[in-house]
Amino acid sequence: MPVLLCHSILTSSAIWHRQAIALVARGHRVLALDSKGHGQSEAPRGPYTMDDLVADAVAVLDHLGIARAHVIGVSQGGMTAFGLGVHHPDRLLSLCVIAARADAPPPFAAAWDDRIAVVQAQGIAPLAAPTAERWFGRGFLEANPAITNALLDCINETDPEGFIGCASAIQSLDYLDGVKRLQLPLAMVVGARDELLVQPMTQLAASLDCRLAIIPDAGHLPQIDHPDEVEAAIERHLRELAQSA
Repeated sequence: MPVLLCHSILTSSAIWHRQAIALVARGHRVLALDSKGHGQSEAPRGPYTMDDLVADAVAVLDHLGIARAHVIGVSQGGMTAFGLGVHHPDRLLSLCVIAARADAPPPFAAAWDDRIAVVQAQGIAPLAAPTAERWFGRGFLEANPAITNALLDCINETDPEGFIGCASAIQSLDYLDGVKRLQLPLAMVVGARDELLVQPMTQLAASLDCRLAIIPDAGHLPQIDHPDEVEAAIERHLRELAQSA
């Protein structure tokens, strides 16, 4: 079955490298999407909306002739996954959402204003180290220099226009009401140290009666700092769907 992987803002499809290999080994066709201005995708002038990012994902499925796919997304990619579930449920087999919320309350949206202003004035570079530390903590970064260097390179390669456009899209996130009406199979994952997301994801999982895996000691992109646990959660989600089919 096809699996579409959607990444976070300030990274690229490269963050899914290990999970993509594992999914292919289990017989899945894996598609790893680069969002606008990230990885190898072009950066049209923004601002963008979340619906624009959702439309890009549908365009990829259409281009490849894929009628339906499992969608796995982290952070911004998880928001995109929620949008796909709300607007295009007929194109999805299931959702696995990692480290993402479905709405943008004012404090969450306002937090992006300063980051947008920094990039407008100075480019991406000033965000790289603070973002990596916020995602994983200094201890993990210092203990894993190869991962840290690769992550910083990935952040610094993001097109400023792409970041500003995607950050604006995140500020407009408004899928919560639609997500609460989802009829698709859904699993969610969050790192225990991802303090801003544990509570909203726990509340959402309870309202939807779906599984939420909270990974101990994991940060914002747990497929990087705790890949074994994330891969186990994904494998369990897909295996249970296959068994119930």
